[in-house]
Amino acid sequence: MTTSKAAPRRVDDREAEDPQGWQFNSPLVLTMLLLLVVVLQGPIRRALSAPVMQSWMTVFVAVFVQALPFLVLGVLLSAIIAVFVPTSFFARALPRRTALAVPVAGMAGAVLPGCECASVPVAGALVRRGVTPAAALAFLLSAPAINPIVLTATAVAFPRNPEMVLARFAASLLVACAMGWLWHRLGRADWLRPPDHPSFDGLGKGVAFWGSVRHDVMHAGGFLVVGAIAAATLKAVVPAGWLHAAANNPVVAVLALATLAVVLSICSEADAFVAASLSQFPLTARLAFLVVGPMIDLKLFAMQAATFGRGFALRFAPATFTLAVLMSALVGAVLL
Repeated sequence: MTTSKAAPRRVDDREAEDPQGWQFNSPLVLTMLLLLVVVLQGPIRRALSAPVMQSWMTVFVAVFVQALPFLVLGVLLSAIIAVFVPTSFFARALPRRTALAVPVAGMAGAVLPGCECASVPVAGALVRRGVTPAAALAFLLSAPAINPIVLTATAVAFPRNPEMVLARFAASLLVACAMGWLWHRLGRADWLRPPDHPSFDGLGKGVAFWGSVRHDVMHAGGFLVVGAIAAATLKAVVPAGWLHAAANNPVVAVLALATLAVVLSICSEADAFVAASLSQFPLTARLAFLVVGPMIDLKLFAMQAATFGRGFALRFAPATFTLAVLMSALVGAVLL
């Protein structure tokens, strides 16, 4: 007598495709929020009619609407560069001597639009392709701070202070080159972990392009909203006396806005409009906000740690912050 093995139990395809039980998903959350707004529309309307809230909404909408076109343009151009421009092009274009490659890579940021969210993976790709880390790090710091989109947005945000554009360009480029040279002199190979491969390797150009666009829009757009909320709150809620007390002390003003840039983590295409709204503070303090933010903030620290290793980020971030604050104060004293 022969025995046959029982066939393995197969899961019904319908069970796999339509699992039972309640699932937490974003459409359900959105529907619940809309219903809550409808139910509470009376109290919400009364709250929004208060003078403080009207002032808050005015500043929020102004900052968001002014910054949004530059954010979208920067994201599109960043995706084009990341997907369609071969990384090997940058390796061939840089001088072989590190001392010369650093300023060339720093200046390359002036012609390659993109936000800081895109500069980290591009810098990682440059290191993988053999570019000296010092030059890649100079590009990482300069690209989101001195590219055409950012400088144009700065000019639009500060129409009465055109010198702010030159000050931002000079301070950011000097910091980027100084950090590149500093890494070349003092950096150690074991501090820098080799970056992983890009997540879009092996995909078609179209898929990679729209994947990059979606990633940058979700990240940069979210941080733009947070930055607009913070700027509106500072203008409408925080007592004016507090802001004037901080703004009247030059050292405290610079340190306060530099720290605020780290905490807010605003995309570089939008930060100029937030800085312009902080009119209580002197131009030098707002320059520190614009120089520090694209180089080191909370999201950048996480991205740098994920790309190059936590040991690298723990050394690189404090040095960048310190040098950016000092350079902002120096350039601001000369140009502003």
